[in-house]
Amino acid sequence: MTALLLWLAAGIGVLADRRSAKLAWRLRGVAIVLSACALWWPAHALQTEGTLVASVGARSMLAWLPALALFSLGLATTRAWAMGSWAGTVLGGVVTVVAAYAYAMLLLPSLFRIAPIDLPVSEGALVLGLAMASIAMFLPTQNERVGQWVRAMSVSAAAGVVALALTGFMASVPSVPDTAWHELAVLSLVAAMGAMLLAMLRQPSDSQDMVARPVRTAATDLLTGLPTRQFFEERLTAAARRCDAKKTKLAVLFIDLDGFKPVNDTFGHACGDRVLEQVGVRLRSLTRGSDVAARVGGDEFLLLIPGISSTESVTRIAKALIEILSRPYKVEEREIGISCSVGIAIYPDGCRASKLIARADAAMYAAKRAGGTRHAFFAPEMDSDAKQNFDMVRDLRRAIANNELELYFQPKIDARSGKVTAAEALLRWNHPKLGLVLPGQFVPLAERTGLIGPLGDWVIEAACRQARAWRDKGLRMRVAINLSAYQMRQDDIVDRIIEALKRHRIRPSLLTCEITESAAMEDTLATQETFRRLGELGTHLSIDDFGTGYSSLAYLRKLPAEELKIDRSFVQDLEHSPDARAVVDAVLKLAHALGLKVVAEGVENPRQHQILAELGCDELQGYLFAKPMSARALLLWAIGDRGEASVFRNSLFGETRQTSLLAARTAPAPVDREAA
Repeated sequence: MTALLLWLAAGIGVLADRRSAKLAWRLRGVAIVLSACALWWPAHALQTEGTLVASVGARSMLAWLPALALFSLGLATTRAWAMGSWAGTVLGGVVTVVAAYAYAMLLLPSLFRIAPIDLPVSEGALVLGLAMASIAMFLPTQNERVGQWVRAMSVSAAAGVVALALTGFMASVPSVPDTAWHELAVLSLVAAMGAMLLAMLRQPSDSQDMVARPVRTAATDLLTGLPTRQFFEERLTAAARRCDAKKTKLAVLFIDLDGFKPVNDTFGHACGDRVLEQVGVRLRSLTRGSDVAARVGGDEFLLLIPGISSTESVTRIAKALIEILSRPYKVEEREIGISCSVGIAIYPDGCRASKLIARADAAMYAAKRAGGTRHAFFAPEMDSDAKQNFDMVRDLRRAIANNELELYFQPKIDARSGKVTAAEALLRWNHPKLGLVLPGQFVPLAERTGLIGPLGDWVIEAACRQARAWRDKGLRMRVAINLSAYQMRQDDIVDRIIEALKRHRIRPSLLTCEITESAAMEDTLATQETFRRLGELGTHLSIDDFGTGYSSLAYLRKLPAEELKIDRSFVQDLEHSPDARAVVDAVLKLAHALGLKVVAEGVENPRQHQILAELGCDELQGYLFAKPMSARALLLWAIGDRGEASVFRNSLFGETRQTSLLAARTAPAPVDREAA
């Protein structure tokens, strides 16, 4: 019976994390009561002499408190561990051991007299085992099967300690009071009720019917278990009405994780999902009463705090929130460090409740611009920033549809011959009011609003169309485009590249796909499959910004890449930093050993050119040779309208003419231009 009650309590305690904060604490209370009953009833039923339970009347019920305290402390220790508080975990563990010792002294003194059983185990080890079992019972785990094993072992350990103590007692007093069977019957009913509750808690996730499933999906985020934005907005509207009626205030906190994107880019989305799950647990631990925490999407969260007394109280909550969410996250023996920025909007403050989330969002971006890992209250001037972002997104949608975007091209130069080998396509936006807008101003907005997909498609199409236009004028130019981590995870990205190449009759070998090092090292099935298909297609693959991420040499060796691009930060320090020169030299040797070509970007003066050439760099790119220019300017340069174009004309343009003449002499019939 003890083992059964403990098993039910452990299951209810773990499933409580999937419920709202208010219900979760009630369920944890039920789990603690069941656990306390499991350890209280054996000694009470047997009326163990010399113990607190052997007393008569209400005093015997006091023996229930040590067991209650033991499991309350065990649960508190697991909550501290889940929130990443090592100090709280250690302190909770120590206090739990003390509580286990007190329980054993008051209810199981025979535990200290087990010599007749002749066990090679000390009493201290048994008490420590009982304390550890009371903690591990409620320990949340990422893997459900592992969690079941941990709970089973913990329950067995706790029940085993009780059995050992009672065995020592029964060895001297074999009779069992008749009342024990009555209490056993009552506890059987309690266990049955606990089993029914556990089955009900498991029902939504394991065997939910098709009618209820859409409702839960709409109201609950499946990854974190937090409510969705739709649910949050409904609660916000209701809370605002109560504020109007009672003349009180509420606060909305918009939370964005700082440094979360590199976690996904470096360790993969599976690791990022585990971090988000832990963020959800920590947010639930911060809510109280009618507070509501929700996940908006990605790495953004919302927190509703009704009934605030002052802005100072909200400030304290925001600081505590930042401190708790900035604690390290442990994922598969790896410690992940991120932080968060918080924007705060107060109601009523001259706005409708429907504008609170937008205001908090604007305040959050103000906190990010101030350096992040801080909070900011909404101020009226932030409205203009939010409106500007809204207008920028609206205009970007129109720009993609109306072809207001343009590709500029920066040549790549062979380090030994000085001839041009290719050109990198760089996106520009010809805004009707703002003029020429650089990618740094609109690409982050595109990533955040889901426009990065259509934007990437536009670049692929425009690059292939331009390569065809140059080829028609006699210029055989390899064009390089940048593929984002988002695009590498798209199932149909390779199909869309194939369609664009076919549509414009371009050989795959004339297209270079540049993928950042962090995206290339993303060890996910989708990214690996994209790499494989691009390699089989015959496109030229390049690892961009090499040296800024965390490369696995074993993984890098398996990629079908043909070149590495050294990040410009190393090139800029070449003249003055021996460390930068050593890094560049090491990268060159590593790449050449793997059969890869190396391109250095950001070359701005002859001395950098000389050092890179001496170290054996293959290709160079930077302002020393040419700034990014329009497609027309690049063609004029190639044809010779500019004096410095001789290397261009002698390499690509002249080579193409010679190839065309040779093909005309040897071909028995007109050659299909698709071969270009």
